[in-house]
Amino acid sequence: MAGNCDGFIGNRMLYKYRREADFLIEEGASPQQVDDALKAFGLAMGPFAMSDLAGLDVGWRIRKRMYAEKPPVGRHSTVADTLCEMGRFGQKTGAGYFRYEAGSRTPLPDPVVDAAIERASRDAGITRRAISSDEIVKRCLYPLVNEGALIVEEGIAARPGDVDVVYANGYGFPAWRGGPMRWADSLGLRAVYDQLVAYEREFGEVWRPAAMLRELAETGGTFGGWKREGTVVRA
Repeated sequence: MAGNCDGFIGNRMLYKYRREADFLIEEGASPQQVDDALKAFGLAMGPFAMSDLAGLDVGWRIRKRMYAEKPPVGRHSTVADTLCEMGRFGQKTGAGYFRYEAGSRTPLPDPVVDAAIERASRDAGITRRAISSDEIVKRCLYPLVNEGALIVEEGIAARPGDVDVVYANGYGFPAWRGGPMRWADSLGLRAVYDQLVAYEREFGEVWRPAAMLRELAETGGTFGGWKREGTVVRA
C-alpha cells in the first residue's frame, strides 16, 4: 500500500531523474550519450527516447500550467520547451530529441537538436565539457535513491522494497539489479551518501541527502535491513 503525494512514488522520483538528464545535455552530453549510458546500465529506454515515445507536448502543457501558477525558481532547463515551440513533439511528429525516418521508431541524432542545446547552454552561461558515462549514471540514478529514501521517510512507501517494486515493474529499472534501493545497497550506502554530499557542494541543496540515507550510511546499515520504528515483526 502506498500513500498519496504529487506524482505518487514513481513520477515523483522520475522528476529528479529527468532534471539531471536535462542538465547533463546543457553541460556537454548529447541526448544519445545520456540514453546510451543508461541503457548500458540496464534501463529499458533512455530518458530522451522515452520522452519522444510519450510525446513532448504532454509535459509542455503541464509545465505551462505550472509556470503560470508559480514561475520556476533556480536552475531549470529550457531545451524541451524550445523543441516543442519548434513543433518537435517526438515520434508522433517524426522529430523530438531525435529524428525518425518514416515508418521507423529508431532514434537518430539530429544537428538541429544539438544546436538548440548549445544555444541553451550559452544563454544559461554554461561552459560545455566532456561528460563520462559514469557521471551520467550517478547524476541520473542517485536522485532516484535519495528521493526514494525521502518517500519512505514520509511514509508514502512503507519500506524501501516497495519503491523497488514500483521501479522494477513500472519504470524499466533493470530487475536483475533489484530496483534503485537494492542497487544502492550493493554499492554501499556510505559511497552513495558521500557522492550526494559532494554533489550538494557542487550543485546546491537539491542534492541534500535524506536523513534516512545519512543515518544508514553512518551506521553501516542498508535499505534492505531497515525497519520502521515501532514496526511489529511477526514470525
